[in-house]
Amino acid sequence: MNDPFEPRAVLHRWSEACHFSDATFGGTAWSDGALRLEDPEGQEAFVDQHGHATLDWDYATCSTGWRELPFPAQELIPSWTALTPAGTRLMVGLRVRDAQGDTSPWYVMAHWTSGDDVVHRTTVPGQADPFGTVDVDVFVASPGRPALAYELEVRLARAQGASEGPAVRTLCLAASSTPADHRRAVSGPAGAWGKVLDVPLRSQEVHTGHSPQWDGGGEAWSAPTCTAMLVEYFGYGPTDDETAWIDPADTAPQVDFTARAVYDYAYKGCGNWAFNAAYPARYGLRGLVTRLRSLGELERFICAGIPIATAQSFRIGELAGAGYSPAGSIKIVCGFTDDGDVVVNDPLSATDEDVRRTYPRGEFERVWLSASGGGGVVYFLYPPDLPLPAHVPGLDPNW
Repeated sequence: MNDPFEPRAVLHRWSEACHFSDATFGGTAWSDGALRLEDPEGQEAFVDQHGHATLDWDYATCSTGWRELPFPAQELIPSWTALTPAGTRLMVGLRVRDAQGDTSPWYVMAHWTSGDDVVHRTTVPGQADPFGTVDVDVFVASPGRPALAYELEVRLARAQGASEGPAVRTLCLAASSTPADHRRAVSGPAGAWGKVLDVPLRSQEVHTGHSPQWDGGGEAWSAPTCTAMLVEYFGYGPTDDETAWIDPADTAPQVDFTARAVYDYAYKGCGNWAFNAAYPARYGLRGLVTRLRSLGELERFICAGIPIATAQSFRIGELAGAGYSPAGSIKIVCGFTDDGDVVVNDPLSATDEDVRRTYPRGEFERVWLSASGGGGVVYFLYPPDLPLPAHVPGLDPNW
């Protein structure tokens, strides 16, 4: 049973034809395992704010229809898995409805494309109104005005003359509510104590000064370094041809490549969670952003063979032995010691060999779950043929 003083989280997913029963298709159709642009609904000139030429595009749309939430939500995070060949892009839109039944305007949550040669991937700053604010990759409801329902729209576009369009394999929305004064007992064992996954070790710090045009270089690359580790864990990564622009002396060019591939040109950073979850689609992997409610839930993923990227920020001394970044950091939970402490790959380390760390379970869980420290945010990747773990009985499904 849900406790009103506990954090709440739910995830809705569209990844099969049956999930689109309430959808409105405008020139799109679910075909061969993906939402595709079939007959253009219209044409538009898209103005790239970050340097590429304005091009004319054909587009088509799909709106999910309104989805009710099982609780009043403070934050909503869309994520997706899509193939976007050169000359194609997605626009992901969101609107919400409050307790009075009033409907917000549409917010642009992302203009996504996997490359940056034709158009730049970007979020849209400056979206705020009485309903809430778009904070890069998260819609944050105004205090006292939580969202009770929402609708997503995805616009699939191809530059006129392009031979193919984008293909959306999954579309997800994570909604959550985290009490500001939330405190809970440290979670007990849930099956993964003594289990550690063999995730490759990659340090962001060894890339210090690399490619400063993307978020200032490696010292700011905790998210793309973690994403590169997750992709490598599942046996994938960019080809030598794809990394030919990177210094041959670089011992881990996949990190630099990932930083460029997830860079948000408006945010001017590589830490957009949805972009990091979307990037691995090029390798056939799926990814999503959600919120977990405990390390006990996270243990289910370790048992299933899926490492988890966790977002957290904290003050010096709150997490013993952790490297500190005032902007927060991403760490990969790889497993647990026999006593239940948290084994992570922490990219904020001087060398690759220093990346594997162990943090006290109670400290890690408190920092990660606190409203100010991350609220339980995670993203993860998985091959489509790898089953996700079972949900926690009696709680809203959140993956």
